[in-house]
Amino acid sequence: MPYAIDLFCGAGGCSEGLIQAGFHILFSSDISDMVEVTYKHRHEQLGLIQGENTWFERADIKDLTGKDICTHIKNLKIFEGKDMPEIDLMIGGPSCQGFSRAGRRDKADPRNMLFGEYVRVINEIRPKYIVLENVEGFVDMQFIGYKGITGIEYPDGSVTPNILQNELNEIGYDTLEPKILNAADYGVPQRRNRIIFIGYRKGLKAPKYPEPTVQPNEQLSLLDAISDLITDPQIKRKVNKKLSQFQIDSRNGRTPGIDGKPIPVKKQYNTELSRQTEIVKERFELFEQGETGTNLKKRVMEQGIDISDKPALIELCATKLKMTKEEVVSLFKNPGATKEQTEILLTKKNIRQRFSPEQPSATVVTIADDYISPWEPRTFSVREMARCQSFDDSFEFLGKRTTGGLLRRKEVPQYTQVGNAVPPLLARAVALEIKKVL
Repeated sequence: MPYAIDLFCGAGGCSEGLIQAGFHILFSSDISDMVEVTYKHRHEQLGLIQGENTWFERADIKDLTGKDICTHIKNLKIFEGKDMPEIDLMIGGPSCQGFSRAGRRDKADPRNMLFGEYVRVINEIRPKYIVLENVEGFVDMQFIGYKGITGIEYPDGSVTPNILQNELNEIGYDTLEPKILNAADYGVPQRRNRIIFIGYRKGLKAPKYPEPTVQPNEQLSLLDAISDLITDPQIKRKVNKKLSQFQIDSRNGRTPGIDGKPIPVKKQYNTELSRQTEIVKERFELFEQGETGTNLKKRVMEQGIDISDKPALIELCATKLKMTKEEVVSLFKNPGATKEQTEILLTKKNIRQRFSPEQPSATVVTIADDYISPWEPRTFSVREMARCQSFDDSFEFLGKRTTGGLLRRKEVPQYTQVGNAVPPLLARAVALEIKKVL
């Protein structure tokens, strides 16, 4: 069995894919205490026991050395009286907030330098193959005054991929040209582009990037992924007449335990839903399937909308606009409502979107407050988001469900654990290509 190390492991999306591909994870690490609880719990489920056949270390990678990692692996009970095996694969996704195009990009974000620490650990462990995963923004982030681990000073404006490839070359690794992979091409019901770097020790056989396992017209939709998790029994009977193969696989489990058998789900975890006021619920009902907040506002102003069955919204608008309820209904039923009037009805938010059931999910993010179910006027549960990432239903996310305000800078609750994860089926596809050349 090939051996792997998973750094910046998060809740364990990448680890799930590695295990599905047949790798044994000897060591993993992340900085978050919330992540640690989820990760260890899952591995115990699978028979990966701390100190016996695996080791998780909660640490800042800046404080983690190759010597530390080797010591933990050598001390595992499965290697008692034996030499430490060679590491076949090291995989990691350094924190991507500074690179992300979805949020504010910050060239000074210290987390941008973590890929350099990853290269340092690679140099100290010397695995046969390495994989680095990150967001698309990683491709064109520029650095000023970057100094490599061998002392090379890179010219200002050097971009991350060039620095990374050169740094790996300096320590004896060849690399493939980085490639952007869409998770939807590998059986994940989600449009999620990630850049993948693959490196290998000089002299070893070069691997390839995985070919798509599904064609563009065969990509799984939200209907395929989560229609069995609809909460309204009548809607569920109408929409989910038969379980899809993806739903069956999610329930039966894809990730094998140490005994080689996947874990079927006995009850659904992480299905709690956010509470919504009547006003919010009625606003959600105004969205058509697949419609964004921007398009809804345009439709209201240009075509009009019937809100006669939305008493909470009518009451709100009547108070704010100083009109009678009848006048409010008439105002919005016809074209011509002003932007200011429409924003009272809908709020100024444009980021909200009601997902389309016939398409893959949009990229799952760490805050799901503004994503609306196609079938019900509500946001998604952690389990629904995890399904869109291709996690097994038996994978239980622990800790706080969500958080807000400044706590988002340091806490990693369940929604964030899901949103930050590498989709297991994408990780599996990449890991299988590494396994082919081992």
